[in-house]
Amino acid sequence: MKVKLFSKRDPLTQARKRCLKKFLYYFKKGFEDQKYIDWERQYKLDAHFQFQQDLDVDTYTSLLQQKKFEEIALKAVKIESKTNLLFSFEKMALRDAIKTGEGAKAFATGLFQYIYGKDSLQERFENFVEVVSHLPRKQTRVLTWPLVTVFGFIANPSEHIFLKPRVTKIAAEKYQFDFNYHSRPNWNTYNNLLEFAELIRQDTIEYKPADYIDLQSFIWVMGSEEYPD
Repeated sequence: MKVKLFSKRDPLTQARKRCLKKFLYYFKKGFEDQKYIDWERQYKLDAHFQFQQDLDVDTYTSLLQQKKFEEIALKAVKIESKTNLLFSFEKMALRDAIKTGEGAKAFATGLFQYIYGKDSLQERFENFVEVVSHLPRKQTRVLTWPLVTVFGFIANPSEHIFLKPRVTKIAAEKYQFDFNYHSRPNWNTYNNLLEFAELIRQDTIEYKPADYIDLQSFIWVMGSEEYPD
């Protein structure tokens, strides 16, 4: 993963100071604030723990060997359904896509390679985008940023981040970060988001962000209407 590293001496701009001040207004103890854990972190962490219980690499491999593609897909969808990360139309589009044996097989095998594969993150990401782009579609499109990024984020938030476009664009504007966004999922935008998250990590280092759950949550607080300025 090639993520731009920002100098620890890079001074906080006024815009970034305002963003940090906003986050600390809502969560005075930062990422260790109990309100933050209750509102933003715990349910995402619970989904991660559930994924690693139900679809850890050994279990996932065994299910693939048994060709239980529908079981894998349904397990993944069930875990995500307990979060509020996807819009209802995205949840429905994915359920429709995996109803066919072909769709379930493509999703199950593609997701395994994305999460547990040995290729570079860029290769795995781009391959998974292709998999999702070819999933069966009934009415609503399946290829959205949230749908492409949510399962990696749940499975391994130490490596993968979740992208909610509108909120992230607003947060980047407030942070005065030049976010290279394109609506079709692509590596350049995703890698740029990782750079944005790395800058936030450096700026919040004293509050000890643990993973991309914390960094994505910071972005959410900056850009969501749930947290007025």
